[in-house]
Amino acid sequence: MSENIGAGKISIIIPAINEAGNVKAAIVTIELSKNIEVIVVDGGSQDDTVAIAQSLGIKVISSSPGRAAQMNAGAMAASGEILLFLHADTRLPTGFDAMIRTALQQPRTVAGAFNLRIDASLLSLRWVELGVNWRSRFCQMPYGDQAIFLTKEVFQQIGRFPELPIMEDFELMRRLKCIGKIVIIPVPVVTSARRWLQKGVFKTMLLNQIIIIAYLLGVSPKRLHSWYRWERFRRI
Repeated sequence: MSENIGAGKISIIIPAINEAGNVKAAIVTIELSKNIEVIVVDGGSQDDTVAIAQSLGIKVISSSPGRAAQMNAGAMAASGEILLFLHADTRLPTGFDAMIRTALQQPRTVAGAFNLRIDASLLSLRWVELGVNWRSRFCQMPYGDQAIFLTKEVFQQIGRFPELPIMEDFELMRRLKCIGKIVIIPVPVVTSARRWLQKGVFKTMLLNQIIIIAYLLGVSPKRLHSWYRWERFRRI
């Protein structure tokens, strides 16, 4: 790990496709932070995502679509010692930069993420948050909507995100757990409730668990992605 990690630059990588309604708010939460760069990796948006990011003075690069491919492209373009992967519909807490630098200096720590809060008032979503935060802390398995961070050195060491159509964050965490500790910052990021509201909270939770179990049993990520997409569009 870099000896300078306590003062290292943080490169915030935001993969985006048609996120005009979210990307500005994600970037605004970053503005007061120190020694950072923001890279929006566009996967072929047909809306104003790129124009909005550029109007805010943010670096935008293009990539083939797919969250893993976009995040890997952003990491390659990043100049920071620390990489933070941020979904466009997730908001970082105030002071996240200092929290990340402190977390990465803990012994044996190779990566980290934040607790999760979902921006809707349904009681069922409070149970989702409890489950996610318990799993993250005790199983060391945070997912992408919790703003995963790690050093660029470690990211390159483990071979970047596997370019899978789904489960790329799950697989990244499995690799990281093999080499060190994954710390969970108890302050939450706030993420959009849209995917839970679109399919329904219980149905989304059930589908997520089915996909994880199927993946562990060897079902191909391509087939899992087709299941997820089919459920998504069947709801519309």
